Amino acid sequence: MCVILIRSIILYVLVIFAVRLMGKRQLGELQPSELVITILVSNIATLPIEDVNIPVIVGITPILALVCFEVMVSWINLRFPKLRRLISGSPKIIIRNGCIERDIMRELRFSVDDLLMALRGQEIFDLSEVQYAIVETTGSVSVMKKQLLDNPTRRDLKLSAECSDPPVLIISDGRFIPQAMESLKLSRSCVETVLKGCGIAADDVFIMTADSSGSCYIADKQGTPPKKLTIGDKNDKS
Repeated sequence: MCVILIRSIILYVLVIFAVRLMGKRQLGELQPSELVITILVSNIATLPIEDVNIPVIVGITPILALVCFEVMVSWINLRFPKLRRLISGSPKIIIRNGCIERDIMRELRFSVDDLLMALRGQEIFDLSEVQYAIVETTGSVSVMKKQLLDNPTRRDLKLSAECSDPPVLIISDGRFIPQAMESLKLSRSCVETVLKGCGIAADDVFIMTADSSGSCYIADKQGTPPKKLTIGDKNDKS
């Protein structure tokens, strides 16, 4: 039992490393070649676990070989677009100018139910709202609504707004996150001063976020209503 546990841990770490090396993708975002490699790696990893007579190296070697092969194929795909289209395919337009391309759907073996399900996933329940839809190489569907039916933007409404990055987490469960604070040019003493003004100790903070404008969101561990304020201003603004 101890041998099986050790083998499982070794192969678990190896498979995690292999998946990380291939890039951060969800299962539904994998290219065909990446999906094949993932399936092969998972199957090979189970062999030394199921049969203790098989040396662990027998499982490690092909896994590393497959991952190296996938990295090489990815590099080749970047250099040779024609080969990339051959291996991964190319996106296909299934709705153009509001009209459904039936020939393309037959080519992709894409049923009407598949199309409607993909549109519902984009919060579109009426085909008449779609101007353009394309099936990506991962199988996902990207949709563009007709402009008259799309949500208006600030530009359409002629409203001005400053561009800013989203808030980042600077305290998590009472622990400061130095990298996030450094990105916002915030010192620990400055944050502690804000917390002191709110009557909260840093150890009692469950979540605290801040953005480049100095706006903060603070939620404590006691479950009291969250506070939203600006760094440098001790008065609660919510």
